[in-house]
Formats: sequence, structure tokens, C-alpha cells
Amino acid sequence: MIDPLARVRTPADPACDVYLTGAVFLDIIFTGLDSAPVRGTESWARGMGSSPGGVANMATALARLGLHTSLAAAFGDDKYGEYCWETLERGEGIDLSRSRTPPGWHSPVTVSMAYEGERTMVSHGHEAPPPGPEPAAASVPETRSAVVSLAPDRPQEWIAKASAAGSLVFADTGWDESGRWDLAALPDLAHCEAFLPNAAEAVRYTRTDDPRAAAHALAELVPLAVVTMGADGAYGVDARTGETAHVPAIVVEALDTTGAGDVFMAGFVTGSLAGWPLADRLALAGLTASLSVQEFGGSLSAPGWNEIETWWRNAQALTPPRGAESGGASGAESGAEGEGPSLVERYAFLTGLLPAAGEPWPRRRAVPTLGFRG
Repeated sequence: MIDPLARVRTPADPACDVYLTGAVFLDIIFTGLDSAPVRGTESWARGMGSSPGGVANMATALARLGLHTSLAAAFGDDKYGEYCWETLERGEGIDLSRSRTPPGWHSPVTVSMAYEGERTMVSHGHEAPPPGPEPAAASVPETRSAVVSLAPDRPQEWIAKASAAGSLVFADTGWDESGRWDLAALPDLAHCEAFLPNAAEAVRYTRTDDPRAAAHALAELVPLAVVTMGADGAYGVDARTGETAHVPAIVVEALDTTGAGDVFMAGFVTGSLAGWPLADRLALAGLTASLSVQEFGGSLSAPGWNEIETWWRNAQALTPPRGAESGGASGAESGAEGEGPSLVERYAFLTGLLPAAGEPWPRRRAVPTLGFRG
């Protein structure tokens, strides 16, 4: 497996690259629906898959990109939880030493229905019982980085501790159901290295009318601000250097968009820890997200380096560079004006990272059942 941090690792570095905590769901995904379910009728889906979900989406995406990942989470004391634990620990190599299985607590479940490029979800679950005197989330390992999801008026004490210990904290957020969209309600933002909201969230939080303007406003609060813009790609601002970058999205036919934002975050964290230019980080993040939506599920759809290498070989064969003089196009304002670099030029940084084609690394994918009897 490729180690994207091989060039920057030293013997004194922590064993953990990324730490995260959250809830693990069992996801059941239906695809191939012609429309949303209609009240009083039965709908048949042409495809179905099951996989770990929730924070497992992010953890799996990080691990498949070669980062040493530690997850602190509650797993259900049932067959669903057993399946999720085995899939993440044995199948993906994720460190679950800080995770737990509360006795008698059942796994939360989400049913996702994908149609017309959108998805509708129904979830059920109960909050996990509180842990013992030393909460798993408070026992943060020595780690290069941490990934968090910020929610209004819900500060998490461990974030400040991780940041103070030298961890780079990467954060996203969700929809503010209160409608206040007040950045002051996200006090942990002060401890974050990077903030990656989507365009709808970013413009509301900053009271702007443009995602790029929102990114620049957020860069006054965090060193790195990235706004994801769906089909328009992503725009980032590095407040330390003044660097900006826009990388267009790779247009694909999406089977299931579950977890695409988590996979984007994983790609950006990987490039950031490796010390890449901002545009290359956004490019890897967008590429991994585009590859993930072509498979079932949010966690087991995440690509590894073999899938990236296969895409890169095909991209070079189908879209040769416009001219050798264009080079790798790692410029600060990639694609911001004019035609911008070609696809091959934009992703030329992969050439020095990916190996020659070899045996594909076996990856689990979401399947209709939790496991066939064998």
C-alpha cells in the first residue's frame, strides 16, 4: 500500500495520523429507484447495499488512503455492530482500541434511497449510554491530526486539548436547524487548522452571496478555508500564504452520493499532511469523492490508491495534455480564469506518487447482506 506521508515521516512522529470520534451507523442503501417513494405504494429498487456508516465513512476513507487512523466510537451490542466492528478493524485496519460496545445498546440504522442524483434518508437510533469515568473521546492519542464535525452550541472539550498538543484539526459542519447561522456558536473553530463547509452552509454563516467570498471571510477565522460547491468543484484559501485555488469537479454518473463529503475531507487531509500545494489537495479530494459516488454506500465506496491509479492511467489515455510546456499545473488559481489546465495537467502530481500498475488491492464493497453464510 502507498504511504502518502512517506516523505515527511520521521522516527519522532506519532503512530497515529488521524483521530476521530462519532457514531457508527449501519447503512442500508437502495439505488435504481425511478422516483421518490409514493405514499400508499410499494417501490422496488434495482440495487441494494449494506455497509458501516456515520463516522465510519470518514474513517474508512482515511484508512484507504494509507493514513494510520484511530476511531473512538460506540458500536451496537448486536449483529449489526459486530459486522461494523469486524469490517472496520479487520477489513480496513482501523484502530478501534478507544471504541466500545455498550451492553444492550442497539446499532443506529440509516436507510438511504438514491434517485435522480439525490438521496432521501430515514434513520433510527438512540444516543449511546455514557461511557465510564474516562470517556473514549477524552482519551485522545498523540496524533498528527483530528477530524471533527462542529455543531452549534455543542463544544467538544477534547478538540482544544488535541490542538494544544500539536494536532491539526480539520472540521466540517452540518445544517443549522436553528436557522441562526452564528459562527460564535462554533467556539471550537478557534482551534481548527481547516474548515470545510459546503457552499450553502458557508454563505449563510458568513452572510455573503458567493462561495468564494465566503471562503475568504472564513479564512479570517481559520488558517485554511475550503468551500465545496458540488458540480462547480471546490475553492480554497490559505490565510497564511494568501494562496487561493479553484479545482473543478470531475463529472461522473453518480450511483450513490452517500459519504461523498467525508471522502472529500479524507483526500484533503491526506494532501495537507503530506504538505502538498493547495490546488493539489483540492484535486485529490475532488477525485476521491467522484470515484466514491460510483459505488454503493458511504464507507465501502471510498477509493484506495489502486482505484486512483487505474483512473489516472485511463485519464492519460483518453485526455492527453494540450502541450508539454504546460507542466503539472499546480498553480495557485487553478481553473479560476479562462480554460485552465487540462485534466491530465491538473492531476500530473499523481505521476510521482502512484506506482506502476500492479495487482489490485482487494477492497470490500457494500453488498445486499451483512454476510453470506460460508
